[in-house]
This record gives sequence, C-alpha cells and structure tokens, in this order.
Amino acid sequence: MLRITEDQQALVEAVRAFATERIAPHALEWDEQKHFPVDVLAEAGELGLGGIYVDEEHGGAGLERKDAVLIFEELSKADPALAAYISIHNMVVWMIDSFGTDEQRATWVPELVGMQRLGSYCLTEPGAGSDAASLATRAVRDGDDYVLNGVKQFISGAGASEYYVVMCRTADTGAKGISTLVVHQDTPGLSFGPSEKKMGWNTQPTRQVIFEDARVPVANRLGEEGDGFHIAMKGLNGGRINIGACSLGGGQASLEKATAYLKERTAFGAPLTTKQSLVFDLAEMDMNLEAARTLLMRAADALDRQDPDTVRLCAMAKKVATDAGFEAANTSLQLHGGYGYLHEYGVEKIARDLRVHQILEGSNEIMRLIVGRMLVDG
Repeated sequence: MLRITEDQQALVEAVRAFATERIAPHALEWDEQKHFPVDVLAEAGELGLGGIYVDEEHGGAGLERKDAVLIFEELSKADPALAAYISIHNMVVWMIDSFGTDEQRATWVPELVGMQRLGSYCLTEPGAGSDAASLATRAVRDGDDYVLNGVKQFISGAGASEYYVVMCRTADTGAKGISTLVVHQDTPGLSFGPSEKKMGWNTQPTRQVIFEDARVPVANRLGEEGDGFHIAMKGLNGGRINIGACSLGGGQASLEKATAYLKERTAFGAPLTTKQSLVFDLAEMDMNLEAARTLLMRAADALDRQDPDTVRLCAMAKKVATDAGFEAANTSLQLHGGYGYLHEYGVEKIARDLRVHQILEGSNEIMRLIVGRMLVDG
C-alpha cells in the first residue's frame, strides 16, 4: 500500500467507520428499493464529505485530490453507487468554488458543502454524450436573464437536487460557445423526466432534466460567456480520478469477498484455496487493483500540482481503474459460483454498479483516444 500520512490515516479511519456503520448495512436494501438516502448524505456532509477539496473559507474541507482518492475508495467499499453520487456532488461544489464570484461562492457553497442541499452536473444530452462540444441546450440572453431550452440526459440526483450546474450554448462557435449556468430547482420551466430503469446505480436517481423557456438570471452564470467548455473539462479531470477511486473501492470489496469465500468453501474434499488456478485469479485481481491505485495517486498528485501532464494521467487512471474494478467484481462473481448471482451476497450489485463506470466521465474508448491523440500530436 502507498505510504500515507498520519492525518490521511485518521481520515481513512473516520470515513471507513462512517461507511461501515451508516452505509454498508443498508446498501442492498437501498439498491432493491431504489432508495436515495438523502438523510445519510446530510450526515456525510457533517463529516466534511460534501466539499472535500473546496476552500475552507466557505466551509469546505480544503483537502487534496490524493485525499479524495482515499475517501472515495472507502465509501465505495460500502456502496459504489452512493459514493459515485457524492463524487458528482463534490464536482458541482468545486466548480462553483473555483469559477464563481465571491458573492456566488458565499451564497451557494456553504449550503452545498453540508449536503443539506444537493447538486447535479448537467453536461450530457440525448444527442451529445462523448462529443460534449456539440451540445444543443441553448441559453438566449434577454435583459438580465437567459432563456434556457433543452434536455439533459443521465443526470444523477435529478429531481432530488436543489442546484443544477448546466452547460449550455450561448453562441454557435463550437466549444467556444458554451457557458455555465447554475439553475435552482424552483425555476419555472425546469422539469424532469421519469426515473430511468437501470442495470445498476439504483441508490441514486437518474432522470432527464428538461428546460422549457426557463429564465435564469445572468448573475447565475459561472465565469464569462464561452468559459463553459473549459469549466466542464477541468471538472472532468477530477471526476475521472474520483470515479476511478469508486471503482477501486468496489473492486477491493469484491476481492475481499472472494478471498473470504474461497477460504470457507470446500470442493472435492479440499478448500478452494488449494486450487492454484483460483488463487491465481485472486492474485490477478490484487495486482490489477494495486496498479490502478498507484496510477490514481499519480494522477491525483498531478492534478494537485497542476502538472502539464494532468489530462493524460487522469484519462489513463480512469480507464485502468474502472477496468480493474469491474473485472475484479466480475471475477469475484464467478468465483462465488451460483451464490455470486444472488442479491444477498452483494457481489452482483457491485458488478452492476461498477459496469457504468467504464462509460461515464468519458467512456474508456474516449480515454484511449485522449491518450493516443496526445502521443500522436505531442
């Protein structure tokens, strides 16, 4: 394991205790009932988990991205879906804290940091997923307001969140024509599609966010007109590290479940741990997760230092960690045999939750494209 400081160890232990006591015992029930535990999120906010790398001036924890990797791994061991939502919420708060005015930060950040008020990030559209620069949601200036029209797709927390950070088009100039608006849930013209029926991530709601002549004050714009694509991409660097850490936690939990199961189970007159091929499976899972952990920490360090290689490393870490996490969950399910397919063992839930991590925050195909382009164009 990577050497961590005493402060980081204390942080890990505190988050582990919270996740073990308040999340893990309920994760399967929440998944089955499609329950979004906003009360537990508020408790997480009290621990400082709603503004992990937000400035302390407005109530944030003021931690580094390396600390966030440790936090999200621990949370995801208990429930990858809920951990992933907390990651998204943190990205929303970080965007406001990083790109908002002093007045915007003072107004919105303290509410969001405590997770009494939740945030959602609205980038993806029905016709614009990986190609974010082609988004069509449009904001037209009308006096002191923008009139906002469009549909956002696959939005985590939609309907439960109070604030929506929305990427929208203010000019027909490609990526340079995108701006960022903060939209409150009570805005007339804002509505939501039905809850999506999903393979996993049932612990958090996913819905369309629909804008029909929604009037949003110009004062709710983050940065200048045209800054939106830059803000979105900056946010995705951290989001990719966090979702990788969530995959790491789910994969680690899967490895631990598989190891315990093989120790307990006997077949053909001997423990399963005497079967070399099965022990090799455990070793492969462990090596891949450890490699992913190391790369995530390297990428997080690059982001903390604003290293020129940050984009490449974040893309690499996201792909490697999300692949390693899902493969660990899938292998653990196989090693459990028929029991792995049963809900009560918890392995199939982890596999369902981690599968989407290879798609969101930029699909893993896009991560390969980013890395490849930087090799060719660099």
